[in-house]
Amino acid sequence: MAAYPADLTRALFVTGLRNAHAVEQQALALMDRQLDRLVNYPEVSDHLRMHRGETESQISRIEQILDQLQETHSGLKDTALSIMGNLAALGHSFAEDEILKNSFANYAFENFEVASYRSLLTVADAGNFAFATPLLQTSLREEEAMASWVIENVPTLTLKYLSLKAGDQTAGR
Repeated sequence: MAAYPADLTRALFVTGLRNAHAVEQQALALMDRQLDRLVNYPEVSDHLRMHRGETESQISRIEQILDQLQETHSGLKDTALSIMGNLAALGHSFAEDEILKNSFANYAFENFEVASYRSLLTVADAGNFAFATPLLQTSLREEEAMASWVIENVPTLTLKYLSLKAGDQTAGR
């Protein structure tokens, strides 16, 4: 791999970590709003609760890395993305098929996080931040697993939605 200026890789790494921290805050807001509204999909609720715990651990891992770099997360980015997460979840709450919209959005969001962690791992390698690699790899595996779970369950959720809707039951959430 080519050598890059240390100040450049460090700056990009810190920016990426701050962005990832804010995105994880946004993820918490999205999950919390979804959990508030889930009624007929306990399997989704259970998995979101599990992933919420993983997300809290991911935030902690990012903070560990930032601490080791003698940096902090960006409160402004965290707040802004948390608000955006709440607004995004609110937007889907008006949809008749809210559960499906949330599933599609969750899949996109999880893949965004996967890409973010892969980028951070690349910069960690380029900038010789090996101490961060195991922490970032753990978070990457968790995000990949969640993305896989979401996409694998879209057909099941869609059929359950249809079944509930056909029985004149609340199906959207």
